[in-house]
Amino acid sequence: MRAAADSRLVTITRTLDAPRELVFRMWSRPELVTRWYAPRRCRLEVLRFDFREGGEFRYRISEPDGSGCLCSSMFTEIVAPERIVYTMWFSDEEGRFVTAASIGADPDWPDRTTVTVTFVENDGRTTMTLHQTVPESVAKRTGAYPSWVEMLERLSEELLKEDRSR
Repeated sequence: MRAAADSRLVTITRTLDAPRELVFRMWSRPELVTRWYAPRRCRLEVLRFDFREGGEFRYRISEPDGSGCLCSSMFTEIVAPERIVYTMWFSDEEGRFVTAASIGADPDWPDRTTVTVTFVENDGRTTMTLHQTVPESVAKRTGAYPSWVEMLERLSEELLKEDRSR
């Protein structure tokens, strides 16, 4: 594994112009998640979304050329509106686990990663920190890191729309 020496894991922090409860809600409802949880060029199809500890989040991300991937996640910790933790892996059409290697992923991509998102409110704004258990160098090389950055930009845009509609 080439990335074994890379101990720096993915961590992205953003301060969002929205209250913490609204930011948390954008992560917790499938009709809101579909608006931002994929890079702009892609389409997200939510196949299952059971937002509770032990609940499943299964989805397909499709690229414009027809390629893409199926992913499954299990929510392992939900502390509203402070923290969401979920484990992610690649899956088949039925949601069963498949190895990263079996779908042609980068050889250094782990079979499972854990994503932790925290939300801290300060004067009506929210500092959100996303942490994923994959080496940052691997995430940058595979496109996962810039995809997260773009998705969080989309989240920020959607928060502005949500806030204006209130």
